[in-house]
Amino acid sequence: MNRHANLQVLALAVALVATASAALGQDHQMITPADLKWTDQPSLPPGAQIAVIEGKTPEEPYTFRLRFPANYKIPAHWHPTVERVTVISGTFHMGIGDKLDPAKTMALTAGSIAIMPPKTNHFAWTSEPTVVQLHGIGPRGITYVNPADDPRKK
Repeated sequence: MNRHANLQVLALAVALVATASAALGQDHQMITPADLKWTDQPSLPPGAQIAVIEGKTPEEPYTFRLRFPANYKIPAHWHPTVERVTVISGTFHMGIGDKLDPAKTMALTAGSIAIMPPKTNHFAWTSEPTVVQLHGIGPRGITYVNPADDPRKK
């Protein structure tokens, strides 16, 4: 009798989790690099591309990848929430401050992780083609320290 009751509770728990997951639109996903759809990223200087994995609106939890060519520069900027960056390939040089200064960066190679608190001014550049993955909880956004650096205003 106990075993039967345990199985019923387990079945009910599985059904509830499946229902809640479906209601939230969080179906199980498995994604390969070939599945990614790369597009230009207008909030970064020309040359960067984005592949959104999850999070269709800025307010949702998100995961996306950014692809940069060699010798790419991202001027000083900040984000409204915690930014978590994982280097997938290449070398991503990141630094803290109000202006891009290659001498004040740390070289992050594949597998490295950077975590920035909200509103931390930072910048980056690449020495080779590089892919990074960002994930977090919205609202996501980018504000350039120097508004003239914002490509959306050009």
